[in-house]
Amino acid sequence: MANIERFPAGRKHKLRIISALILLVVLAAAILALRGVGRWLVREDPLTHADALVVLSGGLPYRAEAAAHYFESGYAGEVWLTRPEGPSDRLKELGIQYVGEEDYNRQILNHLHVPESDVRILPDTIMDTEQEVEDITRELRKAGKSRVIIVTSPEHTRRVRALWRHLAGEDLRAIVRAAPEDPFDADHWWRNTRDALSVVRELLGLMNVWAGLPVRPHSH
Repeated sequence: MANIERFPAGRKHKLRIISALILLVVLAAAILALRGVGRWLVREDPLTHADALVVLSGGLPYRAEAAAHYFESGYAGEVWLTRPEGPSDRLKELGIQYVGEEDYNRQILNHLHVPESDVRILPDTIMDTEQEVEDITRELRKAGKSRVIIVTSPEHTRRVRALWRHLAGEDLRAIVRAAPEDPFDADHWWRNTRDALSVVRELLGLMNVWAGLPVRPHSH
């Protein structure tokens, strides 16, 4: 305290101004960084031909619509759908018929002129994107294929690419594409709860990947 009091009054005032300016610069940088997070999460690969298209679970109907467009454009000859976990067993006990998300995606594809014979629902139930990637790589090897186009939501693309690098071998390649009609607003993601929660979820998911996936999928 004695040392501070020895500063002349004018010098102490200048130090306060400098400290305030530094704080403002740091706050401005943090705000700019946060504003740019939405755009940073969107990380697509150049589009090229593949053995199959894969529609990740979620994002109805936008992901399936994008996959149908790529199919019609000739980028792949079949579309794979993942089978997300659902309350089918419990609802069956209650006498209620449950239609899974994969069936809605199949109907969207059929409606958009993807033949039923070219749509395949992968057999294993998945609970998160990590398991989806593991399921896709397993099915690729079984089928003797090596390249897929994975269609997901824009904010999900960077994490999908990170998971693929972490889980898939060098012999397999994923081309990750964002559904163009998805309503995610990368430039103003903080303006609505849907986009804000998506960004938080993706950041937490990326940290889990970078840490080596210590947080595991929940058990049935």
